[in-house]
Amino acid sequence: MNKITQLFNIKYPIIQGGMIWNSGYKLASAVSNAGGLGLIGAGSMYPEVLREHIQKCKKATDKPFGVNIPMLYPNIEEIMNIVVDEGVKIVFTSAGNPKTWTSFLKSKGITVAHVVSSSIFALKAQEAGVDAIVAEGFEAGGHNGRDETTTLTLIPMVKEKIEIPVIAAGGIATGRGMLAVMILGADGVQIGSRFAASTESSSHHNFKQKIVAVKEGDTQLILKELAPVRLIKNKFYEDVQDLYKKCPSKEDLVQLLGRARAKKGMFEGDLEEGELEIGQIAGLIHDILPVEQIIQQIISDFDIANQEKGKFEF
Repeated sequence: MNKITQLFNIKYPIIQGGMIWNSGYKLASAVSNAGGLGLIGAGSMYPEVLREHIQKCKKATDKPFGVNIPMLYPNIEEIMNIVVDEGVKIVFTSAGNPKTWTSFLKSKGITVAHVVSSSIFALKAQEAGVDAIVAEGFEAGGHNGRDETTTLTLIPMVKEKIEIPVIAAGGIATGRGMLAVMILGADGVQIGSRFAASTESSSHHNFKQKIVAVKEGDTQLILKELAPVRLIKNKFYEDVQDLYKKCPSKEDLVQLLGRARAKKGMFEGDLEEGELEIGQIAGLIHDILPVEQIIQQIISDFDIANQEKGKFEF
């Protein structure tokens, strides 16, 4: 057992990212049942919808699972109380100051991990008392850090600064990628894009098919003036680029973004007007598979690569 499998009482040090519009109870329970740690993504759920997903997840698996909570959520206090009421034992927090809720969650016996994009924020999270850090590189899909630090450089920088376990995220979809970041110092991995293209993901089939079709260079980080987000280039992306040519104000960008753009793209399947959030690693995702098969492929690939790593000669 390594630090992550011990911390979360799981078989493999693989965490499924709590992605909005992708990470319902079906995905979370499937990952947990397959030996990883499944996370319900609270970021796209009303409080009572989250409660329903937690209850369904408890019925679908007897293995550990958790909830990912962006702390900028408007109903954050209600969300935290639901997590406690429903007996959730693991929470991953993101998009906010970990000092705000970590002590509350820990006082309820909950294991807490926090997502960061820099070693500075990793230190702050450690000081706040979290149990583990998710260090997410610039390659990741969805909302990203502003520093544009890649996973390859971020993991050893974070590992150098902190003492608690480090989970690598961003640009990981294979066992070889998992081995690479663990050689750099990570104790486990958080994987998003590969699980977005799974049978159990709650996203629309159109979106899943689009992930499979993505090639190198088809994603881009945009809207840095609002909240940086990596997405697939489509009509909405081109509309944003056209607006940039006019030196838009922040208000202009907000107006173009509108409401529920991510829901329109990922959950409703509008591939033109929707926001299609996915990581650069989508260029290596070529099929939509059941979660169990995905995890077994990752572990098999990891084992093969691990056996080969001692064969380099110079």
